[in-house]
Amino acid sequence: MAQEDDEPKSRPFGIPTPGQRGYGGKPAEEEEEEAGQPDRLPDDATVDVDAEKKETHADEILARLDTELVGLKPVKTRIKEISDLLVVDRLRRRFGIGSTRPTLHMSFTGSPGTGKTTVALRMAELLKGMGYLAKGHLVNVTRDDLVGQYIGHTAPKTREVLKRAMGGVLFIDEAYYLYRQENERDYGQEAIEILLQIMENNREDMVVVLAGYKDRMNVFFQSNPGMGSRIAHHIDFPDYELDELMQIGQLMLDQQQYKFSEEAEAAFRDYLERRMKQPRFANARSVRNALERARLRQASRIVNTTGRQLTKADLLRIEADDIRQSRVFSDEEDGPAPADSNGDETGDENGEG
Repeated sequence: MAQEDDEPKSRPFGIPTPGQRGYGGKPAEEEEEEAGQPDRLPDDATVDVDAEKKETHADEILARLDTELVGLKPVKTRIKEISDLLVVDRLRRRFGIGSTRPTLHMSFTGSPGTGKTTVALRMAELLKGMGYLAKGHLVNVTRDDLVGQYIGHTAPKTREVLKRAMGGVLFIDEAYYLYRQENERDYGQEAIEILLQIMENNREDMVVVLAGYKDRMNVFFQSNPGMGSRIAHHIDFPDYELDELMQIGQLMLDQQQYKFSEEAEAAFRDYLERRMKQPRFANARSVRNALERARLRQASRIVNTTGRQLTKADLLRIEADDIRQSRVFSDEEDGPAPADSNGDETGDENGEG
């Protein structure tokens, strides 16, 4: 075991401190039993699976995930399978059946706006309910939060993030940017090495989710085999189909208490068909941005129409013209979006216009 640092409070990751499992020389499994695990059941006892799921709120969290996210059936199936595994693992421990703790580090691959962060958030809640995480919070970071710009800067930054994430899920978006093979002086490799240590030694205290585009994540794992070997669950998030994007848009409108007119609904479908073919399309994120632009146009239309008395329905309704004013309809097919009055190519970073 490594020696303690000079400062008592600054103990290397992976080394138990007083109050942690494994401190004092006893195996973690024995300390768990002593710390208040239910009494071991006799071999002829029975357990109620439904009661176990109810106690952990597993079905409630999965139902919320199903409501929040349209489609993504393969993703939801995989999350349900992980939930089932953890329920069975809890039941096995009730009988004292020995097995290793399931490895829960994950890789989420897919385009932007496909629900990766939402799934990570619900996974954190699920793992807390199951008793696999102490806090169940989500810490969302990128390379900039982990990697320093000079010698001696990366380790403190990375360890501070890990400290915040203890007891929860650490979600590293675009994780492949941690590794820059073309730059020998890059400090990302130092952050990766610290992460590898934590993912191995602190598996019971934190779950790491690495996210990004599938092809880039594959290259990242090939370049860092130690990282890939620590990931137990590789989950791919497919792009949404047009009908699913329309459902997502309707859910967003319902949440904000807006409604499409019949003509506006058709216009929005036309908008999405065009937008999906253009660069930087970001699935649900692009739907949200487009609706925000439509709200702006609706507000401008209402405020600048003089001498008109408004009804509640007028304030709720998005009209077709609020959609069709988008520059998406003025673009040539497969061509770039025209510049706006400020010289920007698009209305926002995703090109929603």
